[in-house]
Amino acid sequence: MAGYAWVLEVRPGYEEEYKKRHNEIWPEMLEALRKAGISNYNIFRHGLTLFGYFETDDLEATKAALAVDPINAKWAEWMGPIMKIEIDEQTQFPFLLPKQFYMA
Repeated sequence: MAGYAWVLEVRPGYEEEYKKRHNEIWPEMLEALRKAGISNYNIFRHGLTLFGYFETDDLEATKAALAVDPINAKWAEWMGPIMKIEIDEQTQFPFLLPKQFYMA
């Protein structure tokens, strides 16, 4: 299974709110992620910087599924005001980081 990573930001002053919302993530949002093929999803925070890592067998299918999922749209709308999110215009998905190193 391939792994992918992204970097986003929490807006200043919303660090605890971001953590709270993920501590209370909607069960239907978790199900939407699983249905889209995402597993082993982790998010780490350093200051205002968020680093996310997830795995999926088919990135294009995952992006397509999330693009039309109403729960994902609702979650994005709810999280939008507390985050800085850069979307790749070509993929309509957050910029993914190119892998630089892998140790098996």
